[in-house]
Amino acid sequence: MRHLLQRHPFPMRTHFAHSLVLTYALPPEQLAPLVPPGLRLDTYTDPEGTEHGFVAAALVDTRSLRPTGLPAAIGVDTVLTGYRVFTRFPTPGGRTMRGLRILRSDTGSRVMAAGGNLFSRYHYRLARIGSRVVGRTLEFKVVSVDGRADLHVRADLADGPAPLPPGSPFADARAARRFAGPLPYTFEYEPQTRSMIVVKAERAHWEPVPVAVEVPRLTFFDHGPLAGSRPVLANAFHVADLDYGWQAGSRRALDGSLR
Repeated sequence: MRHLLQRHPFPMRTHFAHSLVLTYALPPEQLAPLVPPGLRLDTYTDPEGTEHGFVAAALVDTRSLRPTGLPAAIGVDTVLTGYRVFTRFPTPGGRTMRGLRILRSDTGSRVMAAGGNLFSRYHYRLARIGSRVVGRTLEFKVVSVDGRADLHVRADLADGPAPLPPGSPFADARAARRFAGPLPYTFEYEPQTRSMIVVKAERAHWEPVPVAVEVPRLTFFDHGPLAGSRPVLANAFHVADLDYGWQAGSRRALDGSLR
């Protein structure tokens, strides 16, 4: 009966000190096996006619993470990292939800790892994670327990939006902005009931800024189903100093109808 608990039963609140999301482009056929029943890849076709799928590597410095209604003073301060694939969930009436399907999550907090795995399918693992801001440079270092999600990234927070990374498939900044995670929804497939658990984010003043990044180390694409792939950095966006939350999960049939 554990799956009944893993439906995100509690709405949550936190404050983002920093959120940095790197989006990598890969061929859709490499990502298709990671998408469960009910979901479709969210893709983009570049000006040359090539279709791309996307995986986000997200790093979020959270403050006072807690269930909604509890005082901020008892919340958890932790850095969360995660890898998500961009997906779509068609629903009755022609509406389509855009969101992310979780592949892996890491945290430096034992409380967050235990609670996250009890009440979600986010696949949390403990890691050594550090973050700092030196001048106008935001830096994250992640050392994962199994070495499969090590990450070292530096972002330049200089004033003004940065240009797209070299080799990005996006035609312009507007197209890249559509794939700036996190998206409004997160999806998790529940095999026990052949259902989709949908979690809706709540955020205000969400204005991600394109930033230039250096990524000296990233091991996620060296292991598992994406081993041997050649991801291309497609965009990098940063937000800071804002409140964020998500609603309790809702369960839907694979055709998108509510259950």
